[in-house]
Amino acid sequence: MPIRPSTARLPAAIGLGLASILALAGCVQNDAGAAARVTVAIADRSCTVSQTTAAAGTIAFVLTNTGTDVNEFEVLASDQKRIVAEKENIAPGQTVTLVAQLDGGRYYTGCKFRQAGSIVGRAEFTVSGAPTTLEGSPATTAAVRDYVEYVRSQVHQLAPAVARLVSAYRSGDDADARALFSGARVFYERIEPIAEQLGDLDPRIDYREVDAVAEGLDWTGFHRIEKDLWPPAAGALNSDGTSATLAWTPSTADERATIGGRLVTDVQQLSSLVDKPGFTVTLADITNGAIGLLDEVAASKITGEEDWWSHSDLSDVQANVQGADAAFESVTTIAASRGTAGADLVASISSQFRALNALLARYGSLESGFVPYDQVTDAQRKELSDQVNALAEPLSRLTHTVLGVRGS
Repeated sequence: MPIRPSTARLPAAIGLGLASILALAGCVQNDAGAAARVTVAIADRSCTVSQTTAAAGTIAFVLTNTGTDVNEFEVLASDQKRIVAEKENIAPGQTVTLVAQLDGGRYYTGCKFRQAGSIVGRAEFTVSGAPTTLEGSPATTAAVRDYVEYVRSQVHQLAPAVARLVSAYRSGDDADARALFSGARVFYERIEPIAEQLGDLDPRIDYREVDAVAEGLDWTGFHRIEKDLWPPAAGALNSDGTSATLAWTPSTADERATIGGRLVTDVQQLSSLVDKPGFTVTLADITNGAIGLLDEVAASKITGEEDWWSHSDLSDVQANVQGADAAFESVTTIAASRGTAGADLVASISSQFRALNALLARYGSLESGFVPYDQVTDAQRKELSDQVNALAEPLSRLTHTVLGVRGS
């Protein structure tokens, strides 16, 4: 789970059009092939954007990491807290493109070295005018409608699952809570990119301890509960190599009540936001969400860092893959309509999803449970990583294809 800015709140009136404030449901930008191209030079201690202004609409940020370790690029809203677009897991020497849809207004760009800590190279980025839009095709309208319904369905299942988990956790029935933990997380992991764009809910719900320590923030949510349910043995280390008991002790009954109650409240707030009549997404939100979920798998799940104490990482991986697949399925009609290249891309992505799901099935299922991740060998982890990368490559071109953006 990468670091997220804290204490952001969406404007009460609308704050619901996600990574792009561009679209009413069913609208797409006209002439997306002429998207603005902005280059970003990323290093360990710098994040230099080639220009500070662009016209509203589709913007292709071409990101090159010349640093020594993985990095992350973010576009922040005018409050400098809410993320409206991001690209995670940019490896040293890698050049990738983030395609975003932005309405007119003031934004900020910046990077996070090793995907943690303070923003590096924070700079104002001004988007002028209003994007040229046209009424969406039936395929566009259907894609937005279907994905919004999917997000709502997952959040509606998340709330009661979290309530059951918290009830067991607060009562001290750790055996029952452990049995419920990974199942409750599934619904969140499928739609995490959407939650990440709704203020500070994602860090409150899904921060890992090492992230909270790095930011000096209060640690709450799923992973705080996880460590209580799977308390570390004497001499155990956190994922960053620090002592597992450094500034940590098992939560008291009163602390469990507070921690559990806050998670329930945060999930209820998430449900309220996605249920509002004005809640919508854009095509870029859908496609970049699918890409982002695979980035999550590569960055923290395959390494075993996400569920460090419960070792339930494969459940999270499967949920991320299912969420990415649902987002992809929402836009396949549009992608396939982009000529032979679009149809070939859909076929390639579909094939790689099948291969990854077949590989995960060797280790179990969400229904029957997965092998604990600490029992998965290094060779098996590499096989999983290779298949994730095999899917990530064609999936990385999905936003370009759906929006009709030429080049990379």
